[in-house]
Amino acid sequence: MVKAVVGDDAHLKAFEEALSSSSSPPPQAQVGLVVGKLSASSDRALVYSLIPTPPTEADAPACSLRAAPKPKTSSKGKAPSSSSSSDSSLHFDVDWIAEHARQVIRAISQAWYGSAFSERLLIHISYSPRRWACRICEIASGSLRPCDFKFSKLLPSLQTFRCTYNFETRLTAVQAEPFNKVILKAIDHLTEEVQNARALVNGCLFSEDIDINAEGPHQVDFLVPFENDVPVEECSLEGVAGLIRFTGSVSALAYLGPKESTSEAISDLKADIIASLRSRLDIILDEADDGSATAELEKSPSQKVTQVIFHELREPYSFSFPRRVLIPWLSGAYVCDYLQRSETVEDAMDRCKEVIPLESGVESSSILEPESAEACGTLESFWDMVPGSRSRGQGGSSRLKDGGCSGLKDDSSRRQGGWNFNIVAALFVLLAALIAGLVFTFSAGSST
Repeated sequence: MVKAVVGDDAHLKAFEEALSSSSSPPPQAQVGLVVGKLSASSDRALVYSLIPTPPTEADAPACSLRAAPKPKTSSKGKAPSSSSSSDSSLHFDVDWIAEHARQVIRAISQAWYGSAFSERLLIHISYSPRRWACRICEIASGSLRPCDFKFSKLLPSLQTFRCTYNFETRLTAVQAEPFNKVILKAIDHLTEEVQNARALVNGCLFSEDIDINAEGPHQVDFLVPFENDVPVEECSLEGVAGLIRFTGSVSALAYLGPKESTSEAISDLKADIIASLRSRLDIILDEADDGSATAELEKSPSQKVTQVIFHELREPYSFSFPRRVLIPWLSGAYVCDYLQRSETVEDAMDRCKEVIPLESGVESSSILEPESAEACGTLESFWDMVPGSRSRGQGGSSRLKDGGCSGLKDDSSRRQGGWNFNIVAALFVLLAALIAGLVFTFSAGSST
């Protein structure tokens, strides 16, 4: 339960000054997002920045202050007393605010916003007199309770933890399953794998009493078992249309605040890996449903993922997940975006500026591309998925043509040849045994 809130002094005070200088009578209302972290290891919440919600597509404010309607004159000709400013009300464009929040969450890692918690922060800044008020909002009940709020130097004290997680998982694709369900099943399988992984921090096996004194960034590696048990429901062959091989690399990033334990950074990295994969799946599904895609993107397999019918495929089908890039944001901290194959870092910069204010002087050359290859999935035949099979050893996948599979035909021919050889060998052995038996019988009769 959060009892105290600490805000970054430099950025929040700068935001307050900008908010005050931009206001003009009559007072204007603004709404936005609180970006910070709810810590699992302490009763404090950390606030790094406030992000105002941009104007709508119609250039209307997301929040506006509306005056109460003027009262009507009474039948006796007496006008009621003038209404006070407290009669004014705030009007919110809820759908636009929610869409802005959804896009910001894709750019802000799990380590920042902590979505696993049942509490959220509500901060109110008044113009005159200048005053900050903070409340804790319980999501389930919607109740608000007060809490202590103070400023401190937060961002300069953050420790950075980085991780590159390489993965490869295989699972069956059932005929009736839609594409997104199959990939979500693969991500769920990876979730269990990541949660059970052991961590190396700066080359040392992590334990609760580990001492991390070196300045960051800290390198984290996850160790997973060599053999992963396949879920029982994935072993059934009923209705199977093929196999999915989901492989790739995810670059994760987490920040550890003051008085937080290293185990929390490990948990944040694991959560960020899974959240990042889910965000990429959402992106390719959104673009598959977007009719305004360019001609080049329409040729990409990722644009037709919702139309995949597994049992009708006649050749291996591949799709790529977007790559993560890191964009400088505040005091050495980064936010992320995702690039499709045809996009550039400039596209990521432009998208980021639409939803998150960046510091002045940020150039596209400062954007980091930590993932050298895209995470990808491939639907292949069963014979292509068998490790050490002939088609995989030759570096290619068998192509399905005319309702048949060349890999299956070749293998069938090899099995037929082997079967014929075994029959001849068996007959030869049987004939030799018969001759030996007759010779033995004849010899025995002669001796008698």
